[in-house]
Amino acid sequence: MNEAIYKQRRDQLIAMMDDGVAVLSTARLQTRSNDTEYPFRPNSDFYYLTGFTEDNTVLLLSKKEGEEKTVLFVQEKVPEMELWTGKRLGVDAAKACFSVDEIFSIAEYEAQLKELLKEQSLIYFDLFSDDVVYTDLKAAAKTMMHTRGVARSPRTFSDITKLTQQMRLIKSDEEIALIREALAITGKAHHHAMKASHPEQMEYQLQAEYEYIFKKEGAYSDAYTTIIAGGNNANTLHYITNDHALKEGDLVLVDAGCEYGFYASDITRTYPVSGTFSPEQKELYNMVLDVQLKIIDAIKPQGSKKELQRLSERLLTEGMVELGILEGDVASLIEEKKHKQYYPHGIGHWLGIDVHDPCPYSDENGDEILFAEGMVLTIEPGIYLPADDENIPEKYRGIGIRIEDDIVVTKEGYENLSKGIAKTVDEIETACC
Repeated sequence: MNEAIYKQRRDQLIAMMDDGVAVLSTARLQTRSNDTEYPFRPNSDFYYLTGFTEDNTVLLLSKKEGEEKTVLFVQEKVPEMELWTGKRLGVDAAKACFSVDEIFSIAEYEAQLKELLKEQSLIYFDLFSDDVVYTDLKAAAKTMMHTRGVARSPRTFSDITKLTQQMRLIKSDEEIALIREALAITGKAHHHAMKASHPEQMEYQLQAEYEYIFKKEGAYSDAYTTIIAGGNNANTLHYITNDHALKEGDLVLVDAGCEYGFYASDITRTYPVSGTFSPEQKELYNMVLDVQLKIIDAIKPQGSKKELQRLSERLLTEGMVELGILEGDVASLIEEKKHKQYYPHGIGHWLGIDVHDPCPYSDENGDEILFAEGMVLTIEPGIYLPADDENIPEKYRGIGIRIEDDIVVTKEGYENLSKGIAKTVDEIETACC
């Protein structure tokens, strides 16, 4: 995306602000051990507003009585450090890249902040971040409060993410294109791994097949820690140890997606280790797949996630009663939450720069936000049947199935962005060959 898009976002954010100063910091390098760091990834809101990927940078937006100002603080160019860590953009080059009013070295942040806070009473910042930049912000506000000649000083603080996450709800065409590319790579990885899986293979070895394709095809990284859950391990929803051998006759549940251009994909497929579903596995799989297809087909503008959740619970409960996993009246089972022991999670979540995009589900009045064109969400019904649960038919014990796709709401309904990834029994068995 080009700088014009990021400037447009900054302008939109300033328009949403009351008079005040907004400060957004990107992440800093985090120590992994001793003098080595984790791979750097910028703070999502900061990246959304700047497209800048260097660490230790700050964006400041000021608004007062119709006057607006944007200021960016960046790392200086220090040749001695660049020898070890690579080139920095630096202040001079940044002035040619960013459509902001002023650019300073990050070393000037503390001094410039005090000037920019003068006669401002409201500060927006990330309330949930522990970045030291925000500690400096508090100290500067306190200094202003005790500075002679300053009539107004910051006394009110507001969470800036309340605004940025609202902005991030609707994805632009450019954002959706990046998600499509992430999904194209993720699809290649799933198809490659389906063919590569075999009995006695270690789960971490299958994980390596996914991550190989992610890197080979140009993805920034995986979007989250890949879940490779063979057999009964699939009944641990966030199973990430991935250290067991895959067994003949078992299913393997794989939740894997990559990040491309800092936008995530999130796909779950469940397939047979040996390449062929057993009759019992096929029964359960087709039940979950039928539920997923019906839920996806219900997505439309002005619909809601709560409606999809209720529909998923009813359809899965009906399926479990039909297969003898639950017994009783469907409505009563749902009211008593009996289905929750086998379907404990939600039907999906927002997707974007973060795999669990932290956009709101309710407005400030507590009313649910309805679907609108450009929203992207996952749909992922599942059924989880522990091996030691004697209340379910023995033939189904130890099976966990989840099927997940990434959906964009359109003007008329929806588009399944991941429809090209094998999902039916026939498609999966063919991909496994």
